[in-house]
Amino acid sequence: MDRAVLQSFVELVKASGPGVVLDAGCGRGRVAAFLSRNGLEACGIDLSERMISEARRSHPNIPFAEGSLTALGVAEGSLVGVAYWYSIITTPPAELPAVWTELRRAAAPGAQVLVGFQAGQGEAVQRPGAYGSSVTLTLYRHDVEYVSRTMQAAGFEVQGDVRRQPTLPHEESVQAFLLCALQGEI
Repeated sequence: MDRAVLQSFVELVKASGPGVVLDAGCGRGRVAAFLSRNGLEACGIDLSERMISEARRSHPNIPFAEGSLTALGVAEGSLVGVAYWYSIITTPPAELPAVWTELRRAAAPGAQVLVGFQAGQGEAVQRPGAYGSSVTLTLYRHDVEYVSRTMQAAGFEVQGDVRRQPTLPHEESVQAFLLCALQGEI
C-alpha cells in the first residue's frame, strides 16, 4: 500500500509538469531514489550530516544537502513536489504550521505534496536507545485532522487521505498518508 501511495504521488507530480521534487527529511535517500527511478528530478535534504553522507554514497546521481523542514534551502517557488515520508514524526504538533509555511514558500503553484506519518492524537512516544544509540528519540503520532487543517491554513488542498493499519513489526499505530496540492496552477 505504501508503494501505491508513493506511485500515486509520482503520477500526480508528472501530470503537473516538469521540475524538481524534494524528499524532505530524506534520511538515507531511499524515497528520493524511488522518485528518481520513476522519472522525477529528485533531490533530498536532512538535518543529519551522517544521513546525507549515506544518501550520497548510496545514490551518487541524486543531489542531497543538509537542511531542515523549516529551512529547506531551495529557491522560492522552485519545487513541483515535496515528499515528507515519515519526516514530520519528530516534529511536535505545535511546530507543524512553521513547516507548512516553509513549504508554501518553496512550492510552485499547483505543487504536489505527500505527507506520510504515524497517526494518533498528537501524543509523544519516547524511544530510548533509538537505532542502537544512547539517545532517546521522541516521536509524535499526529492527529490526521490537525495535520489537514494546518496544511489547509497554509494554502494546501488535501486531495487524498489514505490510512492503513499497522502491519510491520515496528508499527504500533495507524499509518496515514495525505496527498495535497498548493492551490493554484503551475
